[in-house]
Formats: sequence, C-alpha cells, structure tokens
Amino acid sequence: MALQEELEEQGVWLFRYRGTLPLIILVIGTFLYLRTEIYPETFILEGTPHEIYFETFCLLLSLTGLAIRTYTVGHTPRNTSGRNVKEQVAEKLNTTGIYSVVRHPLYLGNLFMWLGPAMMTGNFWFLVAFIFFYWIYYERIIFAEEQFLRMKFGKQYTDWAKKVPAFIPGFSNFTKSDLSFSWKKVLKKEKNGLAAVFLIFFAFDVSGELIGGTANFNYFVMIACILSVFLYVILTYLKKKTEILDEAGR
Repeated sequence: MALQEELEEQGVWLFRYRGTLPLIILVIGTFLYLRTEIYPETFILEGTPHEIYFETFCLLLSLTGLAIRTYTVGHTPRNTSGRNVKEQVAEKLNTTGIYSVVRHPLYLGNLFMWLGPAMMTGNFWFLVAFIFFYWIYYERIIFAEEQFLRMKFGKQYTDWAKKVPAFIPGFSNFTKSDLSFSWKKVLKKEKNGLAAVFLIFFAFDVSGELIGGTANFNYFVMIACILSVFLYVILTYLKKKTEILDEAGR
C-alpha cells in the first residue's frame, strides 16, 4: 500500500474512534496526576502558594479551547464541523469566519482543551509525549479529512487551502462569517465539552485534596462542575424531547 493511502486509511480509522482514544491518554494522565499528589517533590509547584495560579492557568487553557470550538460551531451551517464519527460529512466548504484564519479550528480547540489537564499532571515527559501523540493523531485525521474535501470540492478547496494555514492561525486573511452566531447550535453541540472540562478539573481537585488529607477544595470549580452537569442534563432533554434548540439550516 502506498504511503498516501496508508496515511488516509489510518486517518479514517482514527477519525472513527476520535472520541474514545483520547480517554486512554486521560487515564494515564490521571494516574500521573495522582502520583504527583502522592510524591509532591516530583513537581516544583506542588504544595506552594503558586500552585493555585498554575491550576487556574491550566483551566483557562481548556476554556480557551472550548471558546475556540464555541466560536467555530456557532458560525457553521448544518452538517459541517460536527461531532460525527462514522464518516466524513460536509455539505459545503466553510471558508469564512474562523475558517479564513485556520483550516482546522476544532482540532486547534481540542488541543487547548486537552492541554490543560495534561499540564495538570505536573509531569514534563508526559506533556512532551502528549504533544507528540496529539501531533501524530490529528495529523492523520487531518490528512484523511483533507483528502475527502479535496475530492468533494476540488478547486474550491485547493484555492482556499493555499491561502489558509492548516493549524497555526494566520489572521491577515480574516473574512467575516457568512452566518450569524447561533447559540442554539452551540448549546446543542458543545454541552459535552463544557461538562467534560469541569468534571475533569473537579475530579483532579477532589482526588488531590483527599490524597493530601486536606479539604481545601476549589469551590469555583466545584460549583461550575455542578452547574455544567445540570446544564448538560437539561440540554440533552431539550434536544431529545423538544424542538427548542432546532434552527433551520443549523
């Protein structure tokens, strides 16, 4: 099999399981985080007054990723930039808004969302391994996705791809989005991400305090976790049982 076909085949497989495989990394990261809590001497900031600032920075990184995803999804039409995993879907090629700045904004958002918990482990080598894994993982998904888009949209895709960077944003070509921002689509599509971010940080905070034999919980994270999970339950019900979150073309 030629390398091009092999990379595409790997990308299609990884695309199908892109919601499951990162959980393996999360399990490893959780183990390393707990190890850092048990052996605080392994991380320079552990147990110092600066630890809370570091943890806040990690949370802000994850929320930055969620904000990128929110902005992206809120400006896209139906059947583009979705969470589908069975096959590639694109009824049109998004080229305006954030897609005039970077070709894969959702994967950029994912990087920041996962980078926060990865940094929370306090393990330098795990962070290096995470970035390497992310690069290899999404490089193949992006390859397969771009092959699909090239075949479907032809010259329209290649002309756009020549001007817009794949992953590192280039703001000089920004073009206002063709569509207005839709909070309904964001609430319907990104409720999972919001709940996941605060659940992970809440679990890290509670487990770290319990291991240390203290109860100095981060109540902001605790309250945000409860509210985000409650919001997730409500929005899931509304999505399945009502048409409140439905919007024509979105």
